[in-house]
Amino acid sequence: MQEKNSLRQQRIEKIEKLRQLGINPFANDFVPAETTADVVNRFGEVENEELENYPSRVKVAGRLMSLRFFGKAAFAHVKDRAGRIQIYVCKDKVSVELFDVFKMFDVGDFIGVEGNVFRTRTGELTILVENLCLLTKSLRPLPEKWHGLKDVETRYRQRYVDLLVNEEVAETFKKRVEIIDGIRDFFKQRDFMEVETPMMQPVAGGATARPFVTHHNALNMELFLRIAPELYLKRLVVGGFERVFEINRNFRNEGISIQHNPEFTMLEFYQAYATYLDLMQLTEELFATLAERVCGSCSLTYQGQEIDLTPPWDHLTVIESIEKYGDISAEKLRTAESLLQVLQGMNVDVEERDRSYGKLLVKLFDVVVEPKLIQPTFITDYPVEISPLSRRNESNPEVTDRFELFIAGREMANAFSELNDPLDQRERFIQQVKEKAAGDEEAHQYDADYIRALEYGLPPTAGEGIGIDRLVMLLTDSPSIRDVILFPLLKPEN
Repeated sequence: MQEKNSLRQQRIEKIEKLRQLGINPFANDFVPAETTADVVNRFGEVENEELENYPSRVKVAGRLMSLRFFGKAAFAHVKDRAGRIQIYVCKDKVSVELFDVFKMFDVGDFIGVEGNVFRTRTGELTILVENLCLLTKSLRPLPEKWHGLKDVETRYRQRYVDLLVNEEVAETFKKRVEIIDGIRDFFKQRDFMEVETPMMQPVAGGATARPFVTHHNALNMELFLRIAPELYLKRLVVGGFERVFEINRNFRNEGISIQHNPEFTMLEFYQAYATYLDLMQLTEELFATLAERVCGSCSLTYQGQEIDLTPPWDHLTVIESIEKYGDISAEKLRTAESLLQVLQGMNVDVEERDRSYGKLLVKLFDVVVEPKLIQPTFITDYPVEISPLSRRNESNPEVTDRFELFIAGREMANAFSELNDPLDQRERFIQQVKEKAAGDEEAHQYDADYIRALEYGLPPTAGEGIGIDRLVMLLTDSPSIRDVILFPLLKPEN
């Protein structure tokens, strides 16, 4: 730390010297004519002999990423948004005074250079600098080996440095942009309308989660940062927008893990006159399209595991999956009492309020099945009691027309045919209110306006939510959700 402070002080002193020479260390009067990539594309195939007789004057700007002095000359690398290129500065081409000024430049500074292109003896394309200027003087030195830091949180906390010196990190976030662009293209090609719904809501609805609470002073009312956009998107379907999607943030006041961040990005979409079975096929098409676009193939490796996203994918009911992966007989999965015995036999603690049949069944699934679902698998037939917004199955009204998608041992999507019976929805909301009163902070709130919207008529509709962050993790082989969120939530530094 002392060494860093010393280097910082040296750079501050250089700023003072530059100002005494009449040089602005934060100039704003240099306009680059091309990027480093433009230079490489233009001259990359031109031989050195041709360059001597070729109009090759260029003007670029960027950050100094390396700097090596050799007496009266220096080699350096300049990096901009498109790439990097080597520059060569010598007293023969710039004035003695300007070369002395250049000696006060440091790695990390932003500079502008102008000159002709040539090749070094090793064949590297290089700009022979004839004019240069300082655009921004950096005070803090860049770390030499960023991934050598012991505290991994420093990478997340100082993402601006992480992006600068770790090209793989920068590439991950470029791929994230490509994935989101691909999602938009996919849905617009299928006649979906992209919409925006409220981030602050008077009722926290659309999911079972603990919300963040805030207060609107002017209206003197309590508001919630949204846990999901679902109920507003379905209001739009009631209003005649039959195919809608939204890519935006959700907020859940819950724990942090390699899979969870309190602020995360979600894709939700709704399609009238479709069922959850239709969305299975749509989801397969979406994931396969994105994998081809970003990875070049439906076959990919995630954390050492080979995963094939080629449709069609496997389908199992919750019960079938527990029988298959947990080696537990169907007889033990029929009642809450038998489920509790199985869980207690595995030393799994279950709170009193979570001992209903549906919650116990899903708890057992989470323990014995979810980590084993490596290849893409749709899990269906979730109990009604844990699916308050889902349509009942016609053949078995105790379960719903719902699926969750699992890949690489984690949930990737949740979808269902929507419950559009306002009377049934009212009763389920009332049951959720009772559960909240009994201590379940994640139970759904009663939303009277949503019931009113349903009473105007919601056409048969299917909807789905997909976690963008987990999808990016999968397609970029990133182990933690923090690796795909530019600025993940962290504890205070001090």
